[in-house]
Amino acid sequence: MAAAVPHHTLLSFPKVLLFPLLLLVFGPVSSTMDYSEKELLFSIMDAMSSDRDWRSYSKPDPCNPSSSWPGLECKLGPDAHFHVTKLVFGTLPNPTCGSSATFPSQIFSLSFLQSAHFLNCFNTRRTALFFPRPHASLQQLSLRGNPALFGSIPPQISSLKSLQVLTLSQNRLHGEIPESISLLSSLIHVDLSYNSLTGTIPAKIWNLRSLVDLDLSFNALAGAIPASIGELGLLQKLDLSSNALAGSIPQSVGKLKFLTFLALSDNKLTGYPNPAAGLANLQNLQYLIMDSNPMFSPLPPELGRLQRLQELKLSNSGYSGKIPGSFTGLRNLTALSLENNHLSGEIPPGLGELSRIYHLNLSRNMLGGVVPFSADFLRRLGRNLDLSGNSGLCFNGGSLVSGEIFCGVGLCGSTKPSSSSSSSSSSNVRQPLASSSVMLLYYSSIFESPALYWAFGYVGFNAVFFYLCLLL
Repeated sequence: MAAAVPHHTLLSFPKVLLFPLLLLVFGPVSSTMDYSEKELLFSIMDAMSSDRDWRSYSKPDPCNPSSSWPGLECKLGPDAHFHVTKLVFGTLPNPTCGSSATFPSQIFSLSFLQSAHFLNCFNTRRTALFFPRPHASLQQLSLRGNPALFGSIPPQISSLKSLQVLTLSQNRLHGEIPESISLLSSLIHVDLSYNSLTGTIPAKIWNLRSLVDLDLSFNALAGAIPASIGELGLLQKLDLSSNALAGSIPQSVGKLKFLTFLALSDNKLTGYPNPAAGLANLQNLQYLIMDSNPMFSPLPPELGRLQRLQELKLSNSGYSGKIPGSFTGLRNLTALSLENNHLSGEIPPGLGELSRIYHLNLSRNMLGGVVPFSADFLRRLGRNLDLSGNSGLCFNGGSLVSGEIFCGVGLCGSTKPSSSSSSSSSSNVRQPLASSSVMLLYYSSIFESPALYWAFGYVGFNAVFFYLCLLL
């Protein structure tokens, strides 16, 4: 028989330890779901999914380990009952959503629910978000890829006081981002991308001090990037691309010292922080994606001080002047895209010494001079090097790898002088060879390969044989 435990000893134990102590003293008890919570769960499942008869499938109890209910997690509460803590719909092996399914606001009556996920769930019947009551336990709410999820984000979202992860991506939400979202001070991850949200980025976003990941891309947000965004001191990813944001990048962005990913492409941004030296503070930045903005300015040399940068994309933005020599110091760079700008001058030779780069696009600019890349560099990048659309560029014959006239640039050659008087002045001018000369070099390189040589010979022999047969 179990020994008795003094009453005063039980009172002195913390409540969180009391139930495990009772299990030790009196032995295991049969834990089940609360009846009302179980009925609520059945109601949600019947409305959401027709995969099976959930009541008969769930005997003896949905939360019982022997039930193996997909998409459901339960935990034992302090009241000795199992409670629903996680629901996942829409992805196998989790329950799929029926054609008539709508957003189940009843989930907010599951008091212990911590996580709710709906992926590709609402496809036919139009539905909207609804938060009928405050919820103290919910930490993760994810609705992604739901083409029938319309409406705005309700301001009552601020009642989810414990929310840490909010994903409302790839839906058809519209309207403004509610200011009340800034009251969710526990948020770590916010993804509202691929919707039709309008208005401006809430100025009080600075209140989300725990935020690590903010993705508002592919919406219709306008106005300036608020300076208060620099107060998000823990931010690591910021994606505001494909909106209609205007003005300059605020100087406060330089305070985001943990930032590793910054994407601002496809907006209407017209300038960098003034002074741009603040950008050099982003020493953890690895990805800077800023193409398709009407910058119409020189490239900031300060970008060359971002030593951990791996991808730098600044195409189609009207940049002018020379490629800064500081870019040759980006030793971790793997991809550099500067195409479709107004860049001039020569290519900095140091770009060819970047040992990790595998993609380089400088096409459709006004660059000139001899391409300063070695044969090894050209061979390593292959078709990932594009220098086309720069009429002033040419290759030295010695640096060109045979058969690799792939980047839109010809060989440097000497022009024929128009008269004896002009021969001395024109003999040192380097010009691209005619396209026929380039093709001749290309075909001559093909026959350097024995396999290709015999393949072409075989085809030629058969063609001649077929022609002779026709004559005979």
